[in-house]
Amino acid sequence: MEAQQDRSFWSVFRIFLRLGLTSFGGPIAHIGYFRREFVLNRQWLDERSYADLVALCQFLPGPASSQVGFALGLSRQGLATGVAAWLGFTLPSALLLFGFAGMAASLTGPTAIAAIHGLKIVAVAVVAQALWGMARSLTPDLPRIAIAVLAAVLVTFVAGSFGQILAIAIGALAGLMICRAFATAEASPLRITISRRMAGACFILFAGLLALGPLLSSIHGFAVFHAFYRSGALVFGGGHVVLPLLSDAVVRPGWLSQASFLTGYGAAQAVPGPLFTIAAYMGALLTTPPNGAWGAILALVAIFLPGILILLAALPYWDELRRRPNLQAAMRGINAAVVGILAAALYSPLWTSAIADWRDAALAATGFALLTFAKLPSWLIVLATVAGSILLAAVP
Repeated sequence: MEAQQDRSFWSVFRIFLRLGLTSFGGPIAHIGYFRREFVLNRQWLDERSYADLVALCQFLPGPASSQVGFALGLSRQGLATGVAAWLGFTLPSALLLFGFAGMAASLTGPTAIAAIHGLKIVAVAVVAQALWGMARSLTPDLPRIAIAVLAAVLVTFVAGSFGQILAIAIGALAGLMICRAFATAEASPLRITISRRMAGACFILFAGLLALGPLLSSIHGFAVFHAFYRSGALVFGGGHVVLPLLSDAVVRPGWLSQASFLTGYGAAQAVPGPLFTIAAYMGALLTTPPNGAWGAILALVAIFLPGILILLAALPYWDELRRRPNLQAAMRGINAAVVGILAAALYSPLWTSAIADWRDAALAATGFALLTFAKLPSWLIVLATVAGSILLAAVP
């Protein structure tokens, strides 16, 4: 039976802090950890309600596992315990990546350079594995493969966030036209409630911050906030889709070098907790203020905020929305489009920046195979690939 003490802010924080320290393996693994902890062990909700919550968070933009964790905290005592759950799950990896950003400038010499190059190769292997899994589940037929290919071509020739937004919009339209006939999962009731008034306020805030961002970018710090907020708001289909969005947000305007960006992305695979905490690393290293600790905090809040706002906005309407065939068809098209966006990002900037010769390609292929087929944990692949890169650098 559930314990009454699980309902306080600090109790929820401690529970999720332990998960944040130990939850390796990415969002799918996190959802498995949450199920064991909160459905089987603590019985905060039943199996069917948990499955419906996971379906909602996978349907919405944003980091699905963090949204599930926030909603689980929300189910205890409202927003306060929702924030406690988010803080506990997010802080460990955010602090580790912030610390790595502080050490990055001191990593010099041949061995350190080879290790950093190994982190870039890790990013290639991890994103290739994410693309493999997403393509198998989100593009299982010719119509959705065609949408993915179209999206990849579009973002290749239309640079920047406009190309990505356009690809998602065209994916939604194509889904409405050609993805109506596919099977639909039966809806089940969701037992985490939010008032419709609060839901409406959260949606207005979500959309307002997204739409007004370019107009407010002259305000000190708001350009940085909007760059990370926009990235978090447009992630569909999986956390790794944030890669091309963040690249456009911070590398394209010159706020972070391509080398630092890919190094941080590789390092993020070695820490537990949500991938989105890479924002702490990037915010700390930005060449435009705010940066350092304040930049890390601003970037971290900005990238997670849209996913939380849209979750709160959708909760009262989910049972009705998920039954609508038009919305389901549009989401199938959007999910297929993000596969194409991620495929384009795998080639550029990842492959073009990290793979210098056939030895790098072989190391990346080995990491991909160990992740995909041997099912080894990502932190172990990080260590092995970095070690391999150091060895290769020592060989003429």
